[in-house]
Amino acid sequence: MAGTAPIPAEELRAAVDAVRPWLAGDAEQPPRSVLGAAVKTSTRWLAQQVPGRSVELRVPPHVAVQLVPGPRHTRGTPPNVVETDAATWLRLATGAMTWGAALAEGRVSASGNRADLSEHLPLRPLRP
Repeated sequence: MAGTAPIPAEELRAAVDAVRPWLAGDAEQPPRSVLGAAVKTSTRWLAQQVPGRSVELRVPPHVAVQLVPGPRHTRGTPPNVVETDAATWLRLATGAMTWGAALAEGRVSASGNRADLSEHLPLRPLRP
């Protein structure tokens, strides 16, 4: 995240609030640009809160970010990877779903000994 301006909590909340009705099942899926903004803003916000390069968080097709302190990975597939879809990620970020439930339901793939993001979720500015 070097060279990137910090994301203020207000920007994070605004991006995620734009998709909350959809997450709650009260609205149709938002346009890709709105959904992508919520995913990108929230994953990048987490990366600035837990900086590092030992875990890669992937939310295809929107974003992949590296975070969590530890050994730096530079080539090939990182040993610690978390991958999920946009809806699951945003539910984790807001506290609408727990890490344990997402894993148990197969909604998150987490490989590697550093790939447990539960202590960082939900994101503090988005906690219910």
